[in-house]
Amino acid sequence: MITRKIELNQTHVNGVLPIDKPHGLTSMEVVRQIKKAVSQKKVGHAGTLDPFATGVLPIHIGQATRLTEFLMDSQKEYSGLVELGVETNTYDSFGEITLIKSTKSITYKDVQLALDNFSGRIKQTPPIYSALKRNGRRLYEMARLGEDVIVEPRFVDVFEIKLESYEEPFATVFVKCGKGFYMRSLAHDIGQILGVGGHLKDLRRTRTGPFSIKDCYPLEDACNILNNGDYKKIVRSPDSILKHLKKVVIDKNAVKLVRTGQSLSTELNFPVVVNNELIRAYSPEGKFIALLKYEDLMGRWFPKKVFDLA
Repeated sequence: MITRKIELNQTHVNGVLPIDKPHGLTSMEVVRQIKKAVSQKKVGHAGTLDPFATGVLPIHIGQATRLTEFLMDSQKEYSGLVELGVETNTYDSFGEITLIKSTKSITYKDVQLALDNFSGRIKQTPPIYSALKRNGRRLYEMARLGEDVIVEPRFVDVFEIKLESYEEPFATVFVKCGKGFYMRSLAHDIGQILGVGGHLKDLRRTRTGPFSIKDCYPLEDACNILNNGDYKKIVRSPDSILKHLKKVVIDKNAVKLVRTGQSLSTELNFPVVVNNELIRAYSPEGKFIALLKYEDLMGRWFPKKVFDLA
């Protein structure tokens, strides 16, 4: 086992490992365990999940950490269990209870009508107990110290929301959303609309960008595979998160120019694009070389991110 671990370190892992985050761990604890398994410093995640939440948590390793923004900004899907009639200060089941009300009068239709308020581009106020920063400090740190925390509402996108089931007092809600959406805030706001309070009892993220639950590996299994040096079985290539971008194959001379930070002429056989559009560039051998950005004013392609992958 020691020999195989040395071989893993010598190859240096670059890629994305989709993990099914277990209940009870922070996202950073998952990162810590993967970092230990690959013995590399550059390891991160694409979108925090609260400790009580489970589901898709893409882990970026090596040069793939330079592409984290693309998954952070991607669409996500959640299945959340909302408990009505109980409100907490953290908007989840780990907080202090601040309100208890009967839900006997709440019907399936009532909950469905409440959800109709959360479709499209909406304003949402993040929880006070969140990892957002103000003046360099986490909001949850300030809240725990009893400081006054004012959180401004912000626009978020909800592409789809539906009530999957309701058995008093529990509502299971599916949401497809954009960056910055808080399921805890949704649970709280539903309770406010219905007048009985509510909090997020359980949460499972079922998709982040191109990765769904079926693409993910249990954390323990993934660590065992990595420790055995078999990372190629589970680690996706860095460009696997960029499939939504157009692709171009560049010749060897263009590869040399890109690797030295030089721009490329539009005379090359590139797809039609718009100003500031990004495109994936590959060598004639099919190796992912760079992300190129088109600048209309200059009429040229410029390297935005260049990669040196084995």
